[in-house]
Amino acid sequence: MRVLLVEDHAELAETVATGLRREGMAVDVALDGHDALAHLALTDYDVLVLDRDLPGVHGDQICRSLVAEGRDGRILMLTAAGSIEDRVDGLSLGADDYLPKPFAFAELVARVRALARRAGAPLPPALAHGDLRLDPGNRLASRGGQRLALSPKEFAVLEYLLGAQGRIVSAEELLARVWDENADPFTTTVKVTIRRLRAKLGEPPLIETVPRSGYRI
Repeated sequence: MRVLLVEDHAELAETVATGLRREGMAVDVALDGHDALAHLALTDYDVLVLDRDLPGVHGDQICRSLVAEGRDGRILMLTAAGSIEDRVDGLSLGADDYLPKPFAFAELVARVRALARRAGAPLPPALAHGDLRLDPGNRLASRGGQRLALSPKEFAVLEYLLGAQGRIVSAEELLARVWDENADPFTTTVKVTIRRLRAKLGEPPLIETVPRSGYRI
């Protein structure tokens, strides 16, 4: 999934972004409201993790704008104000969820994943194809009953391909949805990750290369 984290506290933003990336998410970071709007103008995100009290453009205004535009992405609002009134106020702006600071990182991950499932077409909690099983919630993958040791990016690519349900996924789409803005579009990152993933999945091959189009399972 592609996530935009908007948080004006740079150290906290980097800590949270690093943790989410370790969970296999592609995370971009914006440190103020203007930067957030610039990111949103260029990329469709599955989930926006939005600090409410932002410099430049307030988080409330960003939330209202996205709701008015009818964006498909989901909004998780963060704030240091944790009263019931604050939560109701945040949700009334159109946010899909609300998490007061300080928060437990595991809860943030669970909420982001739940919102991402709502942002796209509904998918089962576990994905399967033949003897391949993928449990995104617990970050577990197995084939033929044998657990697969996948890196976060390998897991994310496999999850995206399985979620596509047979649709051909281009390398450009994988790069946009699985990697963040720091990925170089001219590298062979996708091809290398697919090659490593195929080696770990074993025989018979599961990932098909469609010439000049992309990949599918």
